[in-house]
Amino acid sequence: MPASLDPFELHLQVQPDDIDQLGHVNNIVYLRWVQEAATAHWYGTASPQAQAELLWVVVRHEIDYRRSAVLGDGIIARTWVGPASRRAFERNTELYRASDRTLLAKARTLWCPVGAKTLRPVDVSEEVRQGFSTGWTES
Repeated sequence: MPASLDPFELHLQVQPDDIDQLGHVNNIVYLRWVQEAATAHWYGTASPQAQAELLWVVVRHEIDYRRSAVLGDGIIARTWVGPASRRAFERNTELYRASDRTLLAKARTLWCPVGAKTLRPVDVSEEVRQGFSTGWTES
């Protein structure tokens, strides 16, 4: 199995600017972490050629918030790829508090590949399809 299909973990730390007026991490920060984990996974495992040719744009986020994080918490963002169609690649992410592995939030995101030069949706190589999706449909 390609390394890109294995779950990927990114370790983060809650910063003072992440805290909202309620005293916990603002919801938009969780979403930023989802994107940071996906980006780190792509740049950590995709080939240099794929990185030079492709960028990714979000077409849909679904996120469920379970528990709050607070200042000083370490966070583990765990992400993995799911099925894909021609222009929609699914990615799943779970955010955990590092100290006790409590699930804080989980997200499902659909990403569309775009050409790095044209910024228009593109078909991806077989390498990217096999490495960044668990199944493939032509729709």
